[in-house]
Amino acid sequence: MQNIGLAAACLTTISFLPQVIQVIKTKDTSGISLIMYIFFVLGVLLWTIYGIYIRDLPIILANGITFFSAVVILYHKLVYR
Repeated sequence: MQNIGLAAACLTTISFLPQVIQVIKTKDTSGISLIMYIFFVLGVLLWTIYGIYIRDLPIILANGITFFSAVVILYHKLVYR
């Protein structure tokens, strides 16, 4: 079962990379909701903490990497308004 979790973690985490790259290149975040991304970043942070608490590697990896990616996008959203 953990292999399914790791596969899901990889796919959902990798899906964020094109958006992160696009935002870094263009600095354009006009199509991204600030409130949604604030909630998303907080939610992913809580999932990461939860994964650490229950010692679940797929949850920790997927949400830890996604948290970092989402923070990069949120940073650009706040700085390049």
